[in-house]
Amino acid sequence: MVDHLEPILEVSGLVKHYPLTQGILFKKQVGAVKAVDGVDFTLNKGETLGIVGESGCGKSTVAKMLVNLERPTEGLIKYKGEDLTKLSGKALKSVRRNIQMVFQDPYTSLNPRMTVGDIIGEPYEIHPEVAPKGDRRKKVQELLDVVGLNPEYINRYPHQFSGGQRQRIGIARGLALRPEVIVADEPVSALDVSVQAQVINLLDRLQSEFELSYVFIAHDLSIVRHISDRVGVMYLGRIVEIGRDEEIYDHPTHPYTQALLSAVPVPDPEAREHRERIILAGDVPSPTNIPSGCRFRTRCWKARERCALEVPLLAVPAEFRSVSGPAAHDSACHFAEEKQVVPSEEPGGMSPEGQEE
Repeated sequence: MVDHLEPILEVSGLVKHYPLTQGILFKKQVGAVKAVDGVDFTLNKGETLGIVGESGCGKSTVAKMLVNLERPTEGLIKYKGEDLTKLSGKALKSVRRNIQMVFQDPYTSLNPRMTVGDIIGEPYEIHPEVAPKGDRRKKVQELLDVVGLNPEYINRYPHQFSGGQRQRIGIARGLALRPEVIVADEPVSALDVSVQAQVINLLDRLQSEFELSYVFIAHDLSIVRHISDRVGVMYLGRIVEIGRDEEIYDHPTHPYTQALLSAVPVPDPEAREHRERIILAGDVPSPTNIPSGCRFRTRCWKARERCALEVPLLAVPAEFRSVSGPAAHDSACHFAEEKQVVPSEEPGGMSPEGQEE
């Protein structure tokens, strides 16, 4: 956990709507897919912010907007106080050097027709000021060594590597321009469990070595807890709860977070017997037809009339405002309450052991 909080990335009111149209020649907008619908968070220098949630909740769309692969419909993305949504051309290109991305699938994010050296060195073609042509091969080999690969592999192609090795190549490419922020979009979800631990430990080591700040996106709660300083839980385009990892995992106050954590496998049989399993009713609503008020109310066992009328704010619940403690963190629920749903030790357990094949 970082001691001094210095914001490096500030996201405010972030929205991304994809229009739905009818007609072939004369297209008429008939609605919108509300992929992201008002997201706010701050990433501090040197910390890791984990973002978790079900598939389709908008996590990856947020990631793409942070690195400008998608332009937001509304909202601000500030890097060191400068709003990226208002930049273009050379100004945007200069800032984008400092915010790089590691993609989810190591099998499709690497060009099979390019060698490892070309893949990792491609950022230098876009930003030649970072590495003169004569130094690029040496820099690529140094990056291969940093991520735990043999520098002599520089002329090999992606199909000659395992999944874990390919993701290391993707991480090396992300490090090429020496960024300050890495956006990791489910970087281990396509890997075997033993390899996941190795990649997570690599990211942890690189954070200290290169003074990186991470936005780490995943749906595996145990992995997010292992690497994150703070955690934000997303549901249907919004963050519904955010706080330090121990606050979220040991003292969740939002019903959705409590339901997610109750489903985490626990290896201790005695702990399983004393844990309440929360089963949610129904399915996630369509992002084209989001419920009024609280968007989680259609599946929530606490839902009341107020939940349909008022949108809950992401803030410290009223009952915890007058006291300090792990339950006093931001939660978007009218009837938030602390509920112990998991044991205090880390779920799952990421092991640093094991060797990649």
